[in-house]
Amino acid sequence: MTEQTTHQHHAIDYVEITVGDLAAAKRFYTEAFGWQFNDYGPAYSGIRRAGGDGEVGGLRAGEPVGVGGPLVLLFSSDLDASAEAVGAAGGRVVEGPYEFPGGRRFQFTDPSGNELGVWAEK
Repeated sequence: MTEQTTHQHHAIDYVEITVGDLAAAKRFYTEAFGWQFNDYGPAYSGIRRAGGDGEVGGLRAGEPVGVGGPLVLLFSSDLDASAEAVGAAGGRVVEGPYEFPGGRRFQFTDPSGNELGVWAEK
C-alpha cells in the first residue's frame, strides 16, 4: 500500500519566517489572516495547514532578515479585505494593490520587517 502525501516534488513545501518578537508575530498573523499555530517552545511556532493536518511553515524567533529575503506569496479570495486586515493588525502595505497578468496583488511588511505578498485571481 502506498501512503498518500500532499507534498509535491519541486513545490514550495514549508516556509520559515524569522521574527523579532514571536508573540507579536503570532498575534499579527492570527489577526490579519486567521492563521493558527503549534507552539514548540519559546523560539518557534509552526503555522498550521488551513483546514487540515500538518504545517505549511513556521515562525522562528531571531534577528529578522528584512527586505531582500525570498518573497512568500499568500492567496486571498478578497484582496482588499486582506490589505485592510494587514493594516489593522499592525502591518504596512508597501506596494499595491495593483493588477498583474494573473490577477491583483499587494506586498506588505509585518511588524518584524519581513516583506510578503498577497495575490488574488481576476
